[in-house]
Amino acid sequence: MEYLVTMTTRVPDGTPEQAVDDVRAREAAHSRDLAAAGHLLRLWRPPLRPGEWRTFGLFAAADDDELEKVLASMPLRIWRTDEVTP
Repeated sequence: MEYLVTMTTRVPDGTPEQAVDDVRAREAAHSRDLAAAGHLLRLWRPPLRPGEWRTFGLFAAADDDELEKVLASMPLRIWRTDEVTP
C-alpha cells in the first residue's frame, strides 16, 4: 500500500546547531536506507517560509502498523509531526 505523508518539523528553540546538523545528517542517511529497502518512494520539498520545515513523502508499507514503524525509525521524528493519507 502507498501512503502520502506530510512531515512537518519544528526544532525546539535553543536547540544547538550541532544537534540539528547531526539529526539532519542521520535523517538523510536513514532516508537512503529506507529508499533502498523500497519504503521511501519519493520526497518533495514545497516552497517554505523562513524557519519552516515541511516535506511530502510517498511511502510504501504493507499496512498502517508497518508504516508507523518506518516513520518512527526516522531520526527527525523527535521534532516532527506526520499527517498520513493512505
